[in-house]
Amino acid sequence: MIPASFRRFFFPHPDKRYAVRLIIVACVSYLIFGHLLIPLRIQGLSMDPTYRDGSFALCWRPQYVFAPPERFDVVTVRFSGRRVMLLKRVVALPGETVEFRKGLLYVNDGLIEEPYVRHRSAWDLPPRTIASGHVYVVGDNRGTAMDRHRFGEIDMQRIVGGVFP
Repeated sequence: MIPASFRRFFFPHPDKRYAVRLIIVACVSYLIFGHLLIPLRIQGLSMDPTYRDGSFALCWRPQYVFAPPERFDVVTVRFSGRRVMLLKRVVALPGETVEFRKGLLYVNDGLIEEPYVRHRSAWDLPPRTIASGHVYVVGDNRGTAMDRHRFGEIDMQRIVGGVFP
């Protein structure tokens, strides 16, 4: 049996039902799309061809609540404030040594196969060891000069979430 006060609140006079339902849907939508599944509009070619310029993706915030990111995960990184976020791929984990030799990625002196990279570069970066609590991220499109990319070692606290498939 449903209490009368509950019925009056959620099922008021027929004229008010629409407004109450609209308010409930708006609140639930705000909670879901404002805090759990954040919509992202992709701007730029950094993750091409995996994520195309002008397309949309969803950031799933709870993905890394109980487990850290793994190698090859695509993550959403808070770049500036709350509104500017970047999509990047995790290529090295804490304690590992990462380097680029003639555009090829090496982790702990082993060549990493990257089938998602279509446009190789001639990047050369000396080896660096990733600090505890950090990961190394880079975009999938490496066909342009290094100075046009935002990549490198980041604090895991800057990772907002994963990309919802």
